[in-house]
Formats: sequence, structure tokens, C-alpha cells
Amino acid sequence: MKFKKVFLSSVLAVIIIMRVFSVRAYSASEQSEMHGVWIPYMSLTLSESERTEKGFQAKINEMAEKCAKYNINTAVIQVRPFSDAIYPSEIFPYSHIITGTQGIAPDFNPLEYIIKKFHEKNIAVHAWVNPLRVSTGQTPSYIAESNPAKKYPTFTYKDGIYYDVSYPEVRKLIIDGIAEIVKNYDIDGVQLDDYFYPSEDLDYDKKSYDNYAKSVKSDFIPVSHGEWRKANINMLVEGIYSKIHSLKNNVVFGISPQCNFDNNEKIGADVKVWCSQKGYIDYICPQIYVSNNHPTFPFNTLADRWKATVTNSDIKLYMGLGIYKAGSDADSGTWLLSDDNIKKQIEYTRDINTDGFMLYSYDYLESELAEKEIKNAVAVYKRVEQ
Repeated sequence: MKFKKVFLSSVLAVIIIMRVFSVRAYSASEQSEMHGVWIPYMSLTLSESERTEKGFQAKINEMAEKCAKYNINTAVIQVRPFSDAIYPSEIFPYSHIITGTQGIAPDFNPLEYIIKKFHEKNIAVHAWVNPLRVSTGQTPSYIAESNPAKKYPTFTYKDGIYYDVSYPEVRKLIIDGIAEIVKNYDIDGVQLDDYFYPSEDLDYDKKSYDNYAKSVKSDFIPVSHGEWRKANINMLVEGIYSKIHSLKNNVVFGISPQCNFDNNEKIGADVKVWCSQKGYIDYICPQIYVSNNHPTFPFNTLADRWKATVTNSDIKLYMGLGIYKAGSDADSGTWLLSDDNIKKQIEYTRDINTDGFMLYSYDYLESELAEKEIKNAVAVYKRVEQ
């Protein structure tokens, strides 16, 4: 009788252990696959009634809850959209999205609270930085006197102001700004978006390029204007990567470029180099915001091309998915042909062995147009409680 009890207890223990390890293995698999969402500055912009510590905290609490609800494990949060900051900085002024006016500080630390609340939900935080943009159109409507754009080299293109990254001091400014975030905050990653040079137009920084061409020794031929721009961006990217890993090797650095290779070439984004050589990035997340039946570039075609581009095995490949188009008539109406575009895209990223996906953007997780798409998508990646 005693033997029977011991045997049954042993069997029960084994079953429990197997079940525990089964659940753990499942959870580990879930965490290894990126389930990211972008939270752009527009989503973070505070209304007048929210510009108090209590109002801000309520907004962030809701965001963290919603991301957890949709099994998001990484939030890519725009912390510096316009040569500004949503945290106290010795380099950049406070962003207008927090207090309404650039350079006016709140009496609380927004980024500190964001990290705290998202980490409580086991959601990693990647600090999303726009490196070159100072302003575009009327945003922001006022540039603070303390903004470094007032004294560092910039150029204008159409209605925007951008840092001239061909200057070493500008590259150092951007790198130091990112280093400040990495040093002072418990972030998990840093991400640059797809805004590099604003266009292939050769006029807006012609003076800088001409100065470079004149400085080249007579024994050498200057590289073309386009190649020179790529070299400037590459020096910036390499500098950011080196600085981050010299400070905290567990903080990853990624870039989210446009999905169109020709467009990247035109704006100085040297994605082929970043994806093949060491020392530039830890991950790449192309913005493949197209339907499965796009008339020119269907999702699978672009996904395959990006998969083939990432030849450095140390670099993770995530796919950026455009939930903001779900249920709309975008891409010649092809999103309306089905309500499982995103679901099939997630399944396809798994079929070709990528490392996960990021959704653009937070505001569309519960939009009326995208509701069916999101419901179908979540079904294939949301963890089932054991």
C-alpha cells in the first residue's frame, strides 16, 4: 500500500513537473518572438487636461494595460521626435507633446514613469529617436532657444529643418543624446526610424557636399553626392551602435527603414551594409505596410527580399506590419479583399524564420476599421493560458 502511494505521488510529481516545464517552454517561445508595437509622438501628445502628473500617469497606465491585453512584449516609444525630449535632458529641450510648448518642463519625469509601468507588465521599452528632424511644417510651432538646432549646422528642405549629419559635431550631438538615454534609464533598446535625408534632391545640402569635394586631395576623386550621404549616415549609425554597447551591452540597437529598397537608397539608408556587416545594428525592422495582394509589391515578395538581405546571422529580422491600413481601401483596395491580411503575414514571417513583428501603430489596436483584422491576428500570437 505504501509502495502504491509512493508510486502515485512520484507519477503525480512527474506530471506536474512536465506541465510546469511545458508552460515555461511555451512562455519562453512567446517571449523570444517579438510582438512589438510602435507608440508614436502623436499617441503620447497630452491634451491640456492631461498635462499633470496624475493625468499623464492615467494615460500611460491605459497604454500599458492595452498592450498587455494584446500580448505585446515590446513597446517602441517615440522619446525624441523633433530635436527634443520627453525626459529631462542636458542636451535637448522638453518636447511640446508633454507641456504644449517646447522647452517648458513638467514637474514629473515622463520617461521614467513609462519604463516603470511597461516593465511592470513585462513589456520591454525601446526608445524611438528621430535623429535628424528638427521640425516639419508647423510642428512644433515654436523651437526653444535652448534647442541645439539654434547653433548646430542644419539645412532646410521644403517646410522642414534637419540636422546636417555631414558635420562631425552633429553626429556627436546625436550620439551623445542617445548615450544620455542609455546611461540614465533602464531601457531595453534604441530604435531609429526611417527618416534620414529627406529626399534624393541634391540642392538642400549642396554647399556641404561642395565643401567636402573641395577638401578631397587631388590624388582622389570625390564620391558621388548620394554615396557621400550614405557614408555620413553610416558613420552616425556605427557611432550609435558603438556608444550603446560601450555603455550597456544588453541594450539593443535597431533601425526601422522603409520597405522599398530604392527609396532607402535615395535617402542615404544603406540597409544592405547594415544587414550584412558587423558593428552597425542588432536588429532591422522594415516597414512592410502593404497588403498580401498589393498590385505591385505583395507582402510575401517584400518579406522574402528582406529575409535574403539579412546575411549577418547576429542580426535579428522583425517585420513591420501596417495595421493602420487594415479595413481601409489602401493599396488599390486590396486590404478589403479579406480580413486576415495581418494574420497571414504573421504566419508567413514564421514560415520564413524571422524573429517576430512590430505593429504600426498603438492607436489602431482597437480601431473600428481594423477590428476584424486585429482579432484574427491576435488569435495566432496571443498566448493561451495553460
